[in-house]
Parts: sequence; C-alpha cells; structure tokens
Amino acid sequence: MCIQYSLYSIKASAIQQPKYRIGVHNALTFCSQAFNRSEPRLSLSHFFIFGRPCMLKFCSRSLLCLALLTGLAEAPAQAADSPGTRPAEWAQPVEKDYNLYQMSPTLYRSSLPDGGAVPLLTKLRIGTVITFLPESDKRWLSTPGIDQVQLPYRTNHVDDSDILRALRAVQAAEAKGPVLMHCKHGSDRTGLVAAMYRVVVQGWSKEDALNEMTEGGFGDSHHFKDGVRYMMQADIDKLRTALANGDCSTSVFALCSLESWVNSTAPAQHLDPQVALPQH
Repeated sequence: MCIQYSLYSIKASAIQQPKYRIGVHNALTFCSQAFNRSEPRLSLSHFFIFGRPCMLKFCSRSLLCLALLTGLAEAPAQAADSPGTRPAEWAQPVEKDYNLYQMSPTLYRSSLPDGGAVPLLTKLRIGTVITFLPESDKRWLSTPGIDQVQLPYRTNHVDDSDILRALRAVQAAEAKGPVLMHCKHGSDRTGLVAAMYRVVVQGWSKEDALNEMTEGGFGDSHHFKDGVRYMMQADIDKLRTALANGDCSTSVFALCSLESWVNSTAPAQHLDPQVALPQH
C-alpha cells in the first residue's frame, strides 16, 4: 500500500511544469489541485515512491496526499543539511554565511561575498571570481592574484549565448586554478550556470542536475522556475558542440552569431591615398 511510504522523488516530467514549486512543495501543489478543477493537474504517474511508481489501482488521491504530507515535512531539510543523506556528488557546504559550496576540486559557488570572505578565498586558493551581477566585485575584492570576471545576465531573459559565455569563462579560469562563481543569493543565476555545467561539461542528466539545483539547500525554490524552464528546453548536444567549437551560440541567427559572420565576411576596403582613382 502506498500509504506506508513516506519518501518520494519527482519524475523529470513533473519538473517540466515550471509554475509548480519543486521538492516538498509539489506534494502541497498536488493535493491542493486534487479537488480544484480550475488548475491543470499533475498526473499521479509523475510521483515515484522510493524510485517505484505508486500503483494507481490501489492508491486514491487522498491516500497519496496523506503519505506525502505526513512523511515529507522534514525530508527536504534533512536532504539539504544532513551530511549522512546529502548525495556525495552534490556540491558540499563550505561556509553557510556566504552560501558557499564546493562543486569540484576547482569550482565553488556562493552568494555575494564581502571583504570578510577574502581570507577564506585565500585559504581555498581561489584564483578567479566570476560574478553574474551587474555590479563589479571591486567594491569588496582587491586582493592581488585573484582575477575578476563579470558576466551579468538575468535568468528570466537567459539564452544559450549567456550560458556558453559563462561555461567558457569557468573552463578558462579553471585552467589557472580554483574558481568561485556567484550572484546575489547564490541560487538562481549561479544555480542555473552550476546546473548547466553539471550537464554540459560533466555529463550529468538534466534530472540529476535539476535535483541538485532545487533540493540542494541553496535557496528558496521559487527562485528556480526560470532556470528550470530554460534547462528543460535546452538542447544539450548543440550546447556541447558550440562550446567545443568556440561558437558564441547554438543558433546562427543569434545576434552574436550574426555579428561574428558580418565581421568575418566584410572585406577590408581601404583606399590607398597614393593610388589614383580612374578618370572618367
């Protein structure tokens, strides 16, 4: 009986509806919609218990809602905060005050640091700090030996060129040493780039990257809806190819692609002042 289970995971197809909040909030959304015909409903087949689908013939909506709501109240916090339950491949916490996590031996993510974080960055041997904010890091970072890269973008207007530019900057910086990337809260802009790095560079599945992004304890899940929407429609193969080829976008019609094409095809027409023009 499905009533005996208290943990669940969401199938990737459920995440495709970005208006719904991820994680335990999906249980609340599902139950609230069960008796509300004005909202589109999430299929019961989207909910998996311990990796196995709940058998619909034996599970009424009320039983499933009861199982989800009674057993999941503490599950997200435990998954995000307990070292024993946090997947080892997820980014691991380093410093809560800055929402600082280590994604790999050479890549860290955080919220906006301040001058108080500099000793920690020095200890971690950070060689490059990449910000996705419109404001420069010069206000708090002036340490010699730490490069600064500024790549502002907004998740509600993100496109492939933004992601490619960020991934390329991270890879170039990693070649010189550990990298810290950040935005204001360390959840939405940083979270999207981190998730795309997982998928495009490290070869994770979209589902695994989305699970880390939304359930990793990086911030409130309502910040993720734009990032989830972008990730679900992103063509990963095209992004990998563009990244490998040095292309600025996956589309030849992107503004950066058109600018590059114009610059590469326009002939250099310079008149030599010493050459006489033909007489008519």
